[in-house]
Amino acid sequence: MTKIPGAKTRIGLLGTGPWAEHTHAPALAAHQGVEFAGVWGRRPEAAAKLAAAFGTRAYEDADALFEACDAVALALPPDVQAPLAARAAAAGCHVILDKPVATSAGTARELADAVTGAGVASVVFCTLRFAPPTARWIAEQAAAGGWFLGEAHWLGSLFAPGSDSAYAASPWRREKGGLWDVGPHVLSVYLPVLGDVTSVTCVPGPDDTRHLVLRHTSGASSTATLTLSAPPGAAEAALSLYGERGRVTMPGWDGALEAFGGAVDALLEAVRTGEPHPCDVRFGARLTEILAEAETQATA
Repeated sequence: MTKIPGAKTRIGLLGTGPWAEHTHAPALAAHQGVEFAGVWGRRPEAAAKLAAAFGTRAYEDADALFEACDAVALALPPDVQAPLAARAAAAGCHVILDKPVATSAGTARELADAVTGAGVASVVFCTLRFAPPTARWIAEQAAAGGWFLGEAHWLGSLFAPGSDSAYAASPWRREKGGLWDVGPHVLSVYLPVLGDVTSVTCVPGPDDTRHLVLRHTSGASSTATLTLSAPPGAAEAALSLYGERGRVTMPGWDGALEAFGGAVDALLEAVRTGEPHPCDVRFGARLTEILAEAETQATA
């Protein structure tokens, strides 16, 4: 049965890695409308340490955490996330999912069916959809319309020689590369502005680099170059649109912490109103379908 939150929504956290430690946990602990209800992780000692740092309780059993919560946020590798999110939804918990929601189209669709079938609210944490400057910009460009072309470069240096990023040790990022790690960010902007993707072309470049060419339902086309292996001096995250009003460029944003707070707000609003958020599990599943098609082309 779907849970109805009290004065404060009890939200638990699944995951104990750098993303959970630096984004999810501090945002949940600071949110005025939320009770940070507990932490579960695949490493109990890490869960205990993270819970102690933020004044909450560690759980050794995920189902016990679901029972104690109205909602859960997941900061886990995508193919670990999917079955746990389905279990949480079956237990009546609303869910904040990380991107990508899964790395196979079939698994993503099964997850979407499980979450929507359980009648719970969902939000997929695509940072640009919830960081205030970029969220406003996306809404403005979607309302304006008249776009002809989109051009994006997301050149991360996570895997560049000498990188000291904590995320460089992530096995799933090593396996799947920039297409799956930063590709969802670009698509999360293109789809609400240019429309759903009707065709995908993907060509491999150096290391994990992938070049995408997309056609959209609006008639516009877009490109995206995605990598986690760029030299540090070449790193950038930029997206521009070209159309009737000329060229517009997406603004910068200040990290993920404020954006995650916005994702929490979006989930609370979806729970309150019963209206699905545009960036929900169905949207997340569509992103996975597009990325899976691109991956198939790049590795053929």
